[in-house]
Amino acid sequence: MQNFDFYNPTRIVFGQGRIAELATLVPATARVLILFGGESARKTGTLAEVRTALGAREVFEFGGIEPNPSYETLMRAVEQVKRDRIDFLLAVGGGSVIDGTKFVAAAALFEGDATAILFNFGRNITQAMPFGTVLTLPATGSEMNDGGVVTIKAQGAKLPFLNHALFPVFSVLDPTKTYTLPQRQLANGVVDAFVHVMEQYLTYSVDAHVQDRFAEGLLLTLIEHGPTAIASTDYKARANLMWVATLALNGLIGAGVPQDWASHMIGHELTAKYDIDHARTLAVVLPAMLQVRREGKRGKLLQYAERVWQITTGSEDERIDAAIAKTRAFFESLELPTHLSAYDIGAEAIPAILAQLKAHGMLAIGERKDVTLDVSEQVLEACL
Repeated sequence: MQNFDFYNPTRIVFGQGRIAELATLVPATARVLILFGGESARKTGTLAEVRTALGAREVFEFGGIEPNPSYETLMRAVEQVKRDRIDFLLAVGGGSVIDGTKFVAAAALFEGDATAILFNFGRNITQAMPFGTVLTLPATGSEMNDGGVVTIKAQGAKLPFLNHALFPVFSVLDPTKTYTLPQRQLANGVVDAFVHVMEQYLTYSVDAHVQDRFAEGLLLTLIEHGPTAIASTDYKARANLMWVATLALNGLIGAGVPQDWASHMIGHELTAKYDIDHARTLAVVLPAMLQVRREGKRGKLLQYAERVWQITTGSEDERIDAAIAKTRAFFESLELPTHLSAYDIGAEAIPAILAQLKAHGMLAIGERKDVTLDVSEQVLEACL
């Protein structure tokens, strides 16, 4: 196991009816800005429930944060923070709203051009406003980590950022708030969480047996409960999905192990250029990534085949093939395509995607930093 530091100060408030506890979670004298996406939070009554819980506090709203939050939209929220003298932010929504709120929390106190936050991966953040979250869509784990992704539309760039100043103070997780979600969003959440685990688990062994078993348990839980959570409002399934998605990216399973994230970097470019849902780009890229990089990942692929998919017979290569096929079939069973052809994207698109990777410095990615542009090209070809 590698040396590591683990730090996560976010308080999780989990279960049905917990939104009422915002009354004590948010400082009594706070001037609160609620940030949300579309009008679904209002139509479902969640916004009203949040406002009721906030009681007599001065409360303002900022809506319209996109599924891939844009710098341009978020800077309008920063302007409102300054105009209305906001001192506490409250994200009500899924990962995109929470990511956007993290950016607003940092940008509102940042001196200079706030795009510098994104082009420096958040390393230049020195302070951020306090904020909490009310999670309505389990997927990204942003409710319990210190990272996010924001798109600069004017430049066609989807960029990650990370800083310890960006942990939520608290996150309220009520599985019943997922009951009104479309099946497409739930399916996206299952795949997003699955790939988050894979990026930290399926690299190479460093004898981190605790992290491996934890990661495998999360994957098995997604396989078991994901389809039920998508197809019904079964509380058990929704609760397990919500908690798995949080644990998939709260830093615990990634502590002391090598991490990949190459599938995410390529997926970000596909989303930025073609506006494909983030999770759907991952469903396309991950199986291709595993195929192209199977030699470097051989040991973990065999472990994954046995422990997650119970594949124990056949040659090593046959077991690896079967594990990748099972992964692809799982994504397809949730109605997420695993080939770019499903989005009418062909080989002619590859040079532009490679150019974007180069422009954003993604020249040596992956757990061994050996995913060069040539390897990324092979992966994209395997995605077709």
